Amino acid sequence: MIPVAPALRQRTPPQAPGWQQLWREAIRDPRELLALLGLESAALNISDAAAAQFPLRVPRGFVAKMRHGDPGDPLLRQVLPLDDEMQPRPGFGLDAVGDGAAKAADGVIRKYRGRALLVTTGSCAVHCRYCFRRHFDYASETAAAGNWRQAVELIRADPDIDEVILSGGDPWSLATAKLAELTDALAQVPHLRRLRIHTRLPVVLPERVDAALLAWLRGLPWPVTVVLHANHAAEIDCSVEQACSALRGAGATLLNQAVLLHGVNDSVEALSALSERSFEAGVLPYYLHQLDRVQGSAHFEVSDEEARRLHAALAARLSGYLVPRLVREVAGDPGKRPL
Repeated sequence: MIPVAPALRQRTPPQAPGWQQLWREAIRDPRELLALLGLESAALNISDAAAAQFPLRVPRGFVAKMRHGDPGDPLLRQVLPLDDEMQPRPGFGLDAVGDGAAKAADGVIRKYRGRALLVTTGSCAVHCRYCFRRHFDYASETAAAGNWRQAVELIRADPDIDEVILSGGDPWSLATAKLAELTDALAQVPHLRRLRIHTRLPVVLPERVDAALLAWLRGLPWPVTVVLHANHAAEIDCSVEQACSALRGAGATLLNQAVLLHGVNDSVEALSALSERSFEAGVLPYYLHQLDRVQGSAHFEVSDEEARRLHAALAARLSGYLVPRLVREVAGDPGKRPL
């Protein structure tokens, strides 16, 4: 038998790294992030105190979407800890949206009729500097405690709850088996009619949308709405588009909620591009949130007057279904407050 030359032997293509490995490889050092972008000189604006209070975490795939050499890149601005975060500002607090007052059980928040929000985990693949839960006590306030028992029993005991919202952190930072543990328990609650999932992972780590997650989605007994979070059109590349296509193929309805952020998307051009790019990816624009006034985020704030002006200009430019609702979350209100 004539041996096959090594160059002709069939080679198994290298396997792409799984989402867990990419998660572990996320950048955590602000100076490493700036060096990758050719921005070493911008390190003068980094706040070590802000990074200690709320550590940097950003997947390398998300960094690859940032503009090299541009200190004003809108994606970089969302994740880089700056001195501005440590400047106290009146009106900015630790619990900007009243989560504490709305607590119904460990990791269960009841704000609006018919809905229960589960804080499933404190983990997230990216730490956004404007995050309204950046000061949340995740160590003692997650619904996963006790294998979800307290959260599920509260929902089971209240027939008024017909929709469960999985939030966090990011619920898709949990292993799929852990998610299945929760939804298997919720499936025994007869009055549940809908499941909603708030996640940024398909945008910042689209590899999370793998075969196991899609199989879990297909097997759920309720209509599922996945609310994504992208703030700028540059966040949505072909890998995100593929992840969104797979989610839609698994039966999910996809919506996007963005936050209006100074220096990121506070122009008609940026907001218009975001809506159009989201829709191209099969995601319907849903909410444009005014900033939740959490301590450390004041440098992102856009005034209500400017927000209304931008929203009106957006409505004049785009078809109605591409215009997200401009809202603010106010503690104690029965729903999001339109502006």
